[in-house]
Amino acid sequence: MTTVEGQAPTLAEAAATAGAVRAAVRQVVVGKDEVVDVALVALLAEGHLLVEDVPGVGKTLLAKALARSIDCSVRRIQFTPDLLPSDVTGVSIWNQERGDFEFRPGAVFANVVIGDEINRASPKTQSALLESMEEQQVTVDGSTYPLPPPFLVVATQNPVEMDGTYPLPEAQRDRFMARVAMGYPREADELQLLGTHVHADPLELLQPVADADTVRRAISAVRTVHVSDALRRYVLDLVGATRRHPDLRLGASPRAGLQLVRAGRALAALQGRDHVLPDDVKALAGPVLAHRLLVSARGRSARRDTAAVVADVVAQTAAPGARG
Repeated sequence: MTTVEGQAPTLAEAAATAGAVRAAVRQVVVGKDEVVDVALVALLAEGHLLVEDVPGVGKTLLAKALARSIDCSVRRIQFTPDLLPSDVTGVSIWNQERGDFEFRPGAVFANVVIGDEINRASPKTQSALLESMEEQQVTVDGSTYPLPPPFLVVATQNPVEMDGTYPLPEAQRDRFMARVAMGYPREADELQLLGTHVHADPLELLQPVADADTVRRAISAVRTVHVSDALRRYVLDLVGATRRHPDLRLGASPRAGLQLVRAGRALAALQGRDHVLPDDVKALAGPVLAHRLLVSARGRSARRDTAAVVADVVAQTAAPGARG
């Protein structure tokens, strides 16, 4: 992608764009810098973000703040048990004046799609997002409609133990590049929230700091970040280790490895580097891999979760420069 003057996008531009968006989001989402950075990684790496935690900790606030910081089209989908797939993708309606069917786009036709409480809808409705998240297009009644770039889905979900939730299918979880948990804020941060968020909604004061074209240029620049052969082998070793781990009955897919490399590129660009380091992969292994895995019977009996298994895999796999 080039500018009007024909200049290719640079990593410096990408870092500046990401820095401006990060600063804007941090004005609203207080004390969650690591979560904000993972959200930016998903944006720059052309991925999607799943935010999981109990109600009231700022999941939807993060999604809204990220969307408002970019001057682009934004749609919100409130997932409920009666939501239909056509509400998400769109529907063909008979136009009497034209004597033909006319396609009415659904809520997924936007640059940033906020899926609120995605696991409160039925699996059938959840699956309506599969094609759009993977191929950036929607097929309805045999016709395919492209989605406008950049395209980012930020979905929130409550823990599956809560009433009225459906677990996301494995294929759906695998479409999300990263999963993060908000967690309760630290006492000092929560005290700040009680002083600033009570009197006014900080989202109302948030102004866009980038537009869709600027984000597209940043994404194009991130693709140029160098990934060495040794680092690719390291990612392959991590992914392979999850498939052999006795505490897991489902390891990471090839898509997981691809998205871990892409996420590493985005994190390197976010930090102003033109190459990916092993530390980038280590930092992102948990958010990118853990939600795709399933614990085995042995792992459940030992009360292991997928995040702990990924931490073990990272600790036990030699990184480039540390082999031998």
